[in-house]
Formats: sequence, structure tokens, C-alpha cells
Amino acid sequence: MIVTNNFNLPDVVVSALTQDDYTKGKSNRSVTQLIDSPQIAILARENADDIKQDAVDFLWSRFGTSVHTMFEKAAEGADQVISEERMFAEVLGWTISGAVDLQELSDRGRIVSDYKVTSVWSVIFAKKEWHNQLNCYAWLIRKSHGAVVKQLRIIAIIRDWQRRRASEDSTYPQSPIKIIEIPLWSDEEQDAYVEGRVRLHQEAEFKRLTGGDIEPCTQAETWKKDDSYAVVKKGRKRAVRVLGSQQDADEFMDAIAIEPEKHSVEVRRGEATRCIQDWCRVSKWCPQFTGEYCS
Repeated sequence: MIVTNNFNLPDVVVSALTQDDYTKGKSNRSVTQLIDSPQIAILARENADDIKQDAVDFLWSRFGTSVHTMFEKAAEGADQVISEERMFAEVLGWTISGAVDLQELSDRGRIVSDYKVTSVWSVIFAKKEWHNQLNCYAWLIRKSHGAVVKQLRIIAIIRDWQRRRASEDSTYPQSPIKIIEIPLWSDEEQDAYVEGRVRLHQEAEFKRLTGGDIEPCTQAETWKKDDSYAVVKKGRKRAVRVLGSQQDADEFMDAIAIEPEKHSVEVRRGEATRCIQDWCRVSKWCPQFTGEYCS
């Protein structure tokens, strides 16, 4: 990776931001790679030496690392606790690895926790990938240790939490640290999910080796919002109503006997946030990004 310093930060700050001892060990995929796009994993590997990131882009990930280190030190010597354990398991000829932040042991099973330094909106609107990630960790624990997991949870550290919002809105997180319970899947559901993701990544690797096209990222993997359909009146910018489908918009116009010559339905395409806002570090080499957003 090529690290730039576009904001002329002092060398010591750049060094602090860009130090990274992360490793997925001798595995084909880490859990975080497995639950993400095969296309991104392949492009990141192929272009690893040419990927450019500015030092400031590492800020929040390094902040997260600092939080992990703080909790890891607090767990040292504690009874019935395992902190930051990396595990490996075999499936369909591949090795999958994952580091579990915190395991609390009991006779009835393990409580698995993952620390997340995140935004308030990620807490309010629960992220599906958290469900996938923690259930993969439960799968790893079961496969590598034969241990039972009884509970999954996120320990969310909310970096943009506002005390005033919390006092004014009961639906807003009431503390800058929130425990989020994650549904625990059955063993069969975990097995099916992990095997399905491994097959997806293996198929992408095979297609790459044989000159075929890799499957593009899904809507969820590009963080794309759904399209919306706005009923608008000519001469006005503000919509009369915004609906989720063309049919709903047409039915709305019919229901209120709206004048078709003065109104129309405007399709508002949902933004693929990961692509458009440059959250994907391999977009430069991505045929999907080039075809959909650079034409």
C-alpha cells in the first residue's frame, strides 16, 4: 500500500496512524473478508502494492484499535475471560480465521462480545453484517474448540454521541456505550451461511483464474440505498410524496385524483455510498464502478 500525507501531518502523527500489526494468519479468508464482497477481496489482493490511502483515512480504524487495546489490557489476568483470541477452522478445503474480542466463560456456554467504535446511526439502524460476523465467530468457536456459545453481543462505543440528544429523545442511545444483543443462529444456520460464503468466494477465485468475470458487488455490499419515487408538482422542488415503488407512486396519484398534466413521478436513484463516497479502496480497478459510475 502507498500511504500519502495530503494534509501535511507531522511524521510522528503519520507513523501513529499507519502502524498496523493486523494479520489474518495462514488462512484463505478472515471472517471480515468472508462476509464481504469476493470482488473486493480479489481486487485488494491483486492491487495491494498500488492501493493509495491517505494517513487521515486511518484515523477511525486506529482509534478502534486503541479502544481494543484498552479493553484487552483490562482483561489480562481476569478469571473466566479470553481476550483477543484468533482461531482457525477448515471448511470446504479452505482455512477461515477470526479474532474474537472477548469471550466470557461459564458452565452453560460462552458469551461472545465484539467491540465496535461506530456512529450513532449504526447503533440506531442495526447493521446486518454484525449479525453475520458474530455468528461466524460462534461457528469458529464451535469448530475450533468444540465449545458452546450461548450469547452474542456488540459493545458499541459511539464516537458521535450527543448528551443533549439523549436527554431530548428517548429513542436515542442513552449512553455513549451501548450493549446490543445479536441473535444467535442455530448450528445448522451457521454452517449453511459459512459454507455458502466460502463457495461464493471460491467460485470468484476460480472465475478469476480461468479468465471469467467476477460477480459484481451486491446492493448491500455497495451500501446502496433503495431507489425512491417522488410525486412532484411542476415548478416545485419539494415532493408531494415520496414512495418506495413506481406502482405505489402511480396508485397515490390515482387515489388523490391528482392532475397528471401538473404532476409527475421522479425516480430518485439510491446512492451506492461505498462507491460514490470513496469508501472502497479498490474502486480504481473495479469494472463495476467504472461501468456504473464513470461512464
